[in-house]
Amino acid sequence: MGYTATIMLEINPKELPGDWVEGFALDYHTLSAVYIGESASGHPQFDTTYSQVGKCLHQLKYGSNKSVVSELAETAQDFINSKDWVIDLIVPVPPSKQRKYQPVILLAEKLGDLLTVDVCLDCIEKVKETPELKNIHDLNERLAMLDEAFEVFESKVKGKTILLFDGLYRSGATLHKIADCLSESGQVENIYALTMTKTRRNR
Repeated sequence: MGYTATIMLEINPKELPGDWVEGFALDYHTLSAVYIGESASGHPQFDTTYSQVGKCLHQLKYGSNKSVVSELAETAQDFINSKDWVIDLIVPVPPSKQRKYQPVILLAEKLGDLLTVDVCLDCIEKVKETPELKNIHDLNERLAMLDEAFEVFESKVKGKTILLFDGLYRSGATLHKIADCLSESGQVENIYALTMTKTRRNR
């Protein structure tokens, strides 16, 4: 049975294994994708059914629909409160590409307001360019690509309990690599991990 937030976005939390106290995605990003043929340019097309959270996230990321930020953030807040996580700082995963606006940062900042928890946008810096990981399906290869890709500023996170936050969880390579950096270089006290959605397959 799904867990329903107070604002009626249905979620079905999926546990994310990793080097953190607890980690979850609020739901799968898509529920199904049926192949419907090729586009005029020869690309495969799918009739995609999204989860409620996935649909809102897709609208925010690709439809520039910022009106869904509050719904998504309130759903995440409700879930966090249900878990009784005590968090000192929210650390969003650095965006992988430049956009007009960054969905993960918008969500993290709104979530921070709702939880009255500080959001640190400069605790982690990406210091090495990497290819788009969604095009690389081997987890070990993804992790290798991310070696020395991030720098953590210890003075901002040392001794704190961190919520490591992202929009979509694929293989988890980025989330795991940043968690390792926070623990080893940042000397954080504890880490919780939360993503809004995850892919149905780890790729």
